Amino acid sequence: MYEKINVDLMHNSGIRMVDLRSDTLSKPTMEMREAMYSAPVGDDVYGEDPTVTELEKRAAVLLGKEEAVFVASGTMANLIAIMVHCNQRGSEIISGDYGHTFKFEQGGTAQIAGVHTAVIKNNEDGTFNIEDLRKKIRKNPDFHEPISSLIIVENTHNLCGGKVLPLEWLEKVHNVAQEHKLPVHMDGARMMNAAVYLDVPPSRIVKDVDSVCFCLSKGLGCPVGAILAGSSEFIAKARRVRKAIGGGWRQAGIIAAAGIVALDKMIDRLKEDHIHAYQIAKGIAALNSPYFKVVLESVQTNIIIMYMDSRINPKYVQMRLATVYPTDPVKVSVRCSSRDDWIRFVTFWEVSDKYVKLSNEKILFVLKEIQKQVEENSQLTLRELREAYVKTVSIIEAKNKKSKL
Repeated sequence: MYEKINVDLMHNSGIRMVDLRSDTLSKPTMEMREAMYSAPVGDDVYGEDPTVTELEKRAAVLLGKEEAVFVASGTMANLIAIMVHCNQRGSEIISGDYGHTFKFEQGGTAQIAGVHTAVIKNNEDGTFNIEDLRKKIRKNPDFHEPISSLIIVENTHNLCGGKVLPLEWLEKVHNVAQEHKLPVHMDGARMMNAAVYLDVPPSRIVKDVDSVCFCLSKGLGCPVGAILAGSSEFIAKARRVRKAIGGGWRQAGIIAAAGIVALDKMIDRLKEDHIHAYQIAKGIAALNSPYFKVVLESVQTNIIIMYMDSRINPKYVQMRLATVYPTDPVKVSVRCSSRDDWIRFVTFWEVSDKYVKLSNEKILFVLKEIQKQVEENSQLTLRELREAYVKTVSIIEAKNKKSKL
């Protein structure tokens, strides 16, 4: 997804680095660190950690669900939900073909849960066609077929650029699921971003789903952890599954304390991340480049997807953004992720106004440079860029060594 950059070298050379690969890079705030230091703890497997219990209760109330359980990650939360809902052999879940559980969780659905996945083509807004959903549900399957057991939606939708699922669409999915007595699970890793974007309580976002998870370790800034919520019966089963897959933890209140701070202080401020993402996207769009494209109206939350001309290698752009040559007028290294024909930038609480400005300067400088290369038909290959980068590193290291003599 990204190339490794020598971070120490960047700092030692006076080069500023802005890391926009993911909001998972966010670090706990000072208030979180203080809460973690002083948190009362106990053995959570025995249900005796008061801080974990407090976090779970508050999360359940926030989501309008009966109960919640604190787990290590969003991937673990999704896997647990699938294993609880799909509790018979031969089960099948229905997911969008760009869904995170399908694309980026190592096939844990099949590998660990033993559950088959049927996919529906995701639309550009993260939804999928309701009629296609109806067709995917197996009615009265015979012994040749798997059994439709769960529908999964993702909100916000990562690969669709942080898009927020429309509430009306979620209601339609719920209605179809009810017709066939199927549960709906929301992979809501960034659902708090959706709530802030729509300006509604988190409980409204998840009203039409039976279970939901959200990450504490992304835009909310916690060092680790996620919440899985649903009915009391569901959570009781989820706790059993959590233990079976190695997710039972002991004095977890040390990290749960950060989650409590996040629920109090970090949700409303997500709006700042959305504004910063839009500022970066607006700068790219203002170039009016035929080679780089950002759809401004698609930038709803904290994720920017920049598409590019087929002649341009995304890995090349990624490396150039991260690389600072001695002759570059902008001494900023911008880190991002890339796939196929696009680059992704993600903002979070530590990406301040200053860093947005620095990022824009570097991004625009690089895009103009590459556009000129394409127009002159002299675009560098990734191999050539790497060779140039190694040479640049050697020059900087030599200067640092000389300055210490």
